[in-house]
Amino acid sequence: MHFSTVLAFLPLALGAPATGGPIDKRAPLIQARGVNANVVPGKYIVKLKSGASEDTITKLVGKVKSKSDFVYKGAFKGFAGKISDAELDAIRANPDVEYVEEEQIFTINTYVSQTGAPWGLGAISRKGVSSTTYTYDDSAGAGTCAYVIDTGIYTAHSDFGGRAYWLGNYVDSSNTDGNGHGTHVAGTIGGTKYGVAKKTKLYAVKVLNAQGSGSNSGVVAGMNAVVTDAKTRSCPNGTVVNMSLGGGSSTSINSAARAIVNAGHFLAVAAGNDNANAANYSPANEPLACTVGATTSGFARSSFSNYGSVVDIFAPGTSILSTWIGSTTATNTISGTSMASPHIAGLGAYLLTLFGKKTPAQLCTYIQTLSTKNKLTGIPSGTVNYFAFNNNPSA
Repeated sequence: MHFSTVLAFLPLALGAPATGGPIDKRAPLIQARGVNANVVPGKYIVKLKSGASEDTITKLVGKVKSKSDFVYKGAFKGFAGKISDAELDAIRANPDVEYVEEEQIFTINTYVSQTGAPWGLGAISRKGVSSTTYTYDDSAGAGTCAYVIDTGIYTAHSDFGGRAYWLGNYVDSSNTDGNGHGTHVAGTIGGTKYGVAKKTKLYAVKVLNAQGSGSNSGVVAGMNAVVTDAKTRSCPNGTVVNMSLGGGSSTSINSAARAIVNAGHFLAVAAGNDNANAANYSPANEPLACTVGATTSGFARSSFSNYGSVVDIFAPGTSILSTWIGSTTATNTISGTSMASPHIAGLGAYLLTLFGKKTPAQLCTYIQTLSTKNKLTGIPSGTVNYFAFNNNPSA
């Protein structure tokens, strides 16, 4: 399917600090973050500044009633152990203390393997080697939210496991996915069987009708709704947004895309399906978006995939199996940069949980850094040769 050249958008498938208050000059207390953080109550790591003497360490340790678990006198200076609230306040007030961090339990990252997975999942966990085994950390995007700006989502599909929600409709009066495209995209982002980030929460933002089209004014309304709604959601590890749609270059669409990213949300967008320079299409040409081209299972650029300097990464996009409409177990295999983009939206959610929060720009750059380089064929000059990879350590 090609982009529309009129004012219609189609699926691409074949803060400032507070002032005036007292300044806290104490050493910062760093709290454990993330859905997987396992805090040890009442225990802390005290880090001293590099210039602190061993005598200073000894004196501070002596002011704590409980015996320290560890005393660090090497390159890392400080101590760790049980510390009362009163002792903690006194320690943080000491000018030689750089910071205090909550103690937490670290464990071996648990990687699991899904056999019989769609080829796209296998490929992004194998450094671009053909496989139907998807290996991933079982944190799997927990604590993230993924917004799907598309034809809607069939939220009752069994592969979503109750993690898919209807947010809003900005194109018609039918609050369901009448096309299937959005449901397919959502499945690739976060389906239990077909998804990259199997524990993310999915939110349907319908901007395209059952025929797969909608006005750019409606698309902007949906994009704006994402920024507003995300403020109300519990997404401690971050938010990603996917736009597997596009049209002619649009200032309004690109402005709305920038607003999503400037609100702190990672935005993956499809490069387009015209075998042309993606610089001529929105939102693919928005610099703040992470623009995704498509590949085949043979690791060639898909014949339809747009290209050019605005493309940031390539991901599986030809013959992708995922969720569909019609029944709670329906599936379909389709192709397009629409299918590549949700691999990256899902990967973004996955990496946010696994490695911690990053700005949208940092996350897109990190995905590029992890990627398998120079694996793909058919990549034109001036286009990156980067294939997505989830950093599976056994690959």
